[in-house]
Amino acid sequence: LRGNPTRLSKMPGMNLGDIVPDFEAETSMGPIKFHEWMGDSWAVMFSHPNDYTPVCTTELGSVAKLQPEFKKRGVKTIALSCNDTSSHQGWIEDIKATQGVTEFDYPIIADEKRDLAVKFGMVDPDEKDAAGMPLTCRAVFVISPDKKLKLQILYPATTGRNFNEVLRVIDSLQLTANYSVATPADWVDGGSCMVVPSLTDEQATQKFPKGFTKMETPSGKGYLRMTPQPNK
Repeated sequence: LRGNPTRLSKMPGMNLGDIVPDFEAETSMGPIKFHEWMGDSWAVMFSHPNDYTPVCTTELGSVAKLQPEFKKRGVKTIALSCNDTSSHQGWIEDIKATQGVTEFDYPIIADEKRDLAVKFGMVDPDEKDAAGMPLTCRAVFVISPDKKLKLQILYPATTGRNFNEVLRVIDSLQLTANYSVATPADWVDGGSCMVVPSLTDEQATQKFPKGFTKMETPSGKGYLRMTPQPNK
């Protein structure tokens, strides 16, 4: 791989619904087997371009601050870059000192050979290290307890991520996995939901004892049906 950096940018990623492959890796908290590490939890795996860089420092600090929110949802977090574990461990001290966190209790994967970056389609061909090797982009993967990929987002190196948005999406994924609803634009936990189109009005009446409201449209098609969040 080191002899052909352009090959890295052409590797395919995963599709939603795919089983996320198991792997073994060294991390800042010791070796892991990914599926075993996940257990029955949800997981957020996210890559960053490089240790000791400004935007990445704020991102990992943000995830450290939000650990109570992730844990409340039964979600484990794990970061990844192409740096080694020694680099990760030293950088964590900088994160703690500058980002207002006293605890940093989630692992960072050391993917020095870029094996995982290639496998998961995390490589950013426009961002290279001093040796000219592509670095990892800002990828986010949300994985359900059955090890299936439920969400993936790619950000450029210049744009830091909003992990409150990741939490919002997890709320939606966990809700819609158990109820026949979808969440509209800008939805937050506790807001009204939309009845999925596959349900008839009769079926929706049976499923949602709180009822639903059908919005009138010029087309006359009754596809906009709102119902209170069913698990609240």
